Amino acid sequence: MNKDILLVIENVSNEKNVSKDVIIEAMEFALASAIKKKYKLEKKCKFDIDARVSIDRTTGNYTTFRRWEIVEEIENEELIDQKILMADAENKDPKLKIGDFYEEKIESVDFGRIVAQTAKNVIVQKVREAERSRVVDLYTPKIGQLIFGVVKRVEKGNVHIDLGMPDKESVMEEAIIMKDNLIPRESIKPNDRLRGYLRDVQAETRGPQLYITRKAPEFLIELFKLEVPEVGQGLIEILGAARDPGLRAKISVKSNDPKLDAIGACVGMRGSRVQSVSNELAGERIDIIPWDEEPAKFVINAMSPAEVLSIVIDEEKHSMDIAVSEDQLSQAIGRGGQNVRLASELTGWDLNVMSKEDADTKNKEETKLVSNVFMETLNVDNDVAEVLANEGFTSIDEIARCDIQELNNVEEFDSDLVEEIRKRALEIYDKNQKEIEEKNSLTNIKKLSKENIGLLENSGISTREELADLSIDELLEVIELTNEEAGDIIMEAREPWFKEQ
Repeated sequence: MNKDILLVIENVSNEKNVSKDVIIEAMEFALASAIKKKYKLEKKCKFDIDARVSIDRTTGNYTTFRRWEIVEEIENEELIDQKILMADAENKDPKLKIGDFYEEKIESVDFGRIVAQTAKNVIVQKVREAERSRVVDLYTPKIGQLIFGVVKRVEKGNVHIDLGMPDKESVMEEAIIMKDNLIPRESIKPNDRLRGYLRDVQAETRGPQLYITRKAPEFLIELFKLEVPEVGQGLIEILGAARDPGLRAKISVKSNDPKLDAIGACVGMRGSRVQSVSNELAGERIDIIPWDEEPAKFVINAMSPAEVLSIVIDEEKHSMDIAVSEDQLSQAIGRGGQNVRLASELTGWDLNVMSKEDADTKNKEETKLVSNVFMETLNVDNDVAEVLANEGFTSIDEIARCDIQELNNVEEFDSDLVEEIRKRALEIYDKNQKEIEEKNSLTNIKKLSKENIGLLENSGISTREELADLSIDELLEVIELTNEEAGDIIMEAREPWFKEQ
């Protein structure tokens, strides 16, 4: 019988392509399950016991042990036949400690029909788990790559793809493209050969799920890597992509070789390369945009085919106002805002497209607002204020902190006027900075004593903002307070945060 066990292990391992250890574990589990049932029936145990079976890998002999986990106390009555108190365990073996198992050898059950059936069921389950793990391990490193397969079926708009030809007993290597990850209006039928971008791999109870998308910008990038060898060689970089799937896309490219034309390489001879990518994407029209480290130049390139007349950058809002001629306005915006939306996604800037006339009007209004501020704060006339605004100054801080040569280069200003403007701007700037420092001073925290302020400053905490960043525990490490007092002080320090919100 023991030789039969080794024979079964050998045959099943070869047939299922699963390691012998997995089969042996399944048999040990089945034998342990059988002894548990026997003890409950014959030994009149009220609850299940815990058992372990060990099969000798050489001879096929197996040994059965009943075991108890060592605990401080048994809280659940149903575990009374599986646990043993530490005090009782010490009498059996002084070396045992909590968390260990105390074992006693007991009589084994025969490897009969029922045990064999249980083992078979466990083996089938283990084989499935092993196959699922194999598929997950195989495809997880491929996340972010192109996957190729044949359409098996289309159900409720979701496309199931066979990725290989596994044997009948193994888990199918199947991927799925959910309906919302397909290119709109794309016609897909069973037996079509299809590519996709592997987005995720999940080990689910019904089997491993490989999730593919054909809508992601990354899919477009990977297709160009496939069609353009220079990208794989590192001679050309694809730095970004934006898509309106099935309709239009923009990709930004950069050449790392001054002799190599990145756009020409991506387009290919007579447009062959870009056309191959377009065909894979249901005829999606693709604009190839030269990347530029200067944001304004990059945006101008991205707005192609529209010609940009002027551009105004707002660094604080991370936006740009783009002016085009009236006859190109509709082209710059695109159908349904498509062109400007894709350009915005590609560059990462919020883009506002307008006609040259509207841009001029907006600039005049903004210049007027800024010049009014300069007139009021610097006490200068309208002409001086307008010159400052037209030169690109937008705040008193900019005038106070700029290189003095910038002001001297203004044709309309002489040295005396520059000196006076600079002097007034610095006075206002210093006054504002002083007010900010006073507001940020620890002396404004009413619940802080002078002694505690000194302790905080000695610990490198000298402003209200730095105090607001502390936790209660961190504050208590510096000064002696109750938890409640520390919490009140920190909340008072954080009051400006809530006012800003």
